[in-house]
Amino acid sequence: MTEFTDPPPYQRIAADIRHRIATGELAPGDRVPSTRRIAQEWGVALATATKALTTLRLEGHVEARPRVGTVVAAVRGAADVPVRSKPPGSVPAPGPAPAAAPERELTRERIVRTAIEIADAEGLATLSMRSIAARLGVAAMSPYRHVGGKDELVALMADTVYGEAPAYPVPPPEGWRARLELVAHTLWQVCRRHPWVAHIGPLGRPLLLPNLMAHGDWLLGALEGHGLDAQTMFDIHLLVYSHVQGLAVNLEREVQARAATGLTDEEWMDRQGAVHELVSSGRFPALSRTLTGFPNGGYDLDLDALFSFGLRALLDGITGLVEG
Repeated sequence: MTEFTDPPPYQRIAADIRHRIATGELAPGDRVPSTRRIAQEWGVALATATKALTTLRLEGHVEARPRVGTVVAAVRGAADVPVRSKPPGSVPAPGPAPAAAPERELTRERIVRTAIEIADAEGLATLSMRSIAARLGVAAMSPYRHVGGKDELVALMADTVYGEAPAYPVPPPEGWRARLELVAHTLWQVCRRHPWVAHIGPLGRPLLLPNLMAHGDWLLGALEGHGLDAQTMFDIHLLVYSHVQGLAVNLEREVQARAATGLTDEEWMDRQGAVHELVSSGRFPALSRTLTGFPNGGYDLDLDALFSFGLRALLDGITGLVEG
């Protein structure tokens, strides 16, 4: 008599999502549950959730899209094969994984690019050397032959994305302010394309990334010749960088919050009845008057607009130092 054992959790999760795709509940282009949503709903670790999605990607059922997440693939992979019948209640086993890519095809550049794709789609927290190996179809330890570990990998990833920014014009714009604005907006766009990059490198422990240092060098060059001492110049440089980074950390948090709750920011706010009760309680009169004074009845948070507003205020504040 054949004994059937329960498959591991990641296979059960993959089978459930695979079934939803097969029945049309999830159509091509639809987002599948994120790793955080899977971890919450199934009560598993993030690593298990990641392994389930990796299995589905290797089978060709889903694909990662930057700034969107993991979605149902438009074309199903060759691994979509019929499942042998099993006793009622059993879970179908996943299709065979594709053969591992030859080790000679694995390069540091491929590893870094793959890591960037994963971080763009799912966030830095889901990234691991094992998930990269699975995405590339190589042995779990193979990436370590090219990259020392995750810390080194994240540094390489950040240096790569900062190097993707357009080159600064020659000759540069006239005036120190125009140059600082250009640097700030350039760094903001890097964070827009790769939200995870704002979560690395605290000011007290900066990463020595050549491509990031090039942006700082161009900014400092704009401040030269205005009679500022080195301390003031570097303080201004750090303030501009911190303004970018400080707001950009919310970009990935927004994506994670939507994935975890399934709600847009507006939908989430509409459900926060306690907030409305506090505002109307009379305990916070200035806040209440402000929040009820918006023309459209509510505050519409726009991070891009807030970034530009804050940058103008910051540069207005240091104008007296530079031009005084």
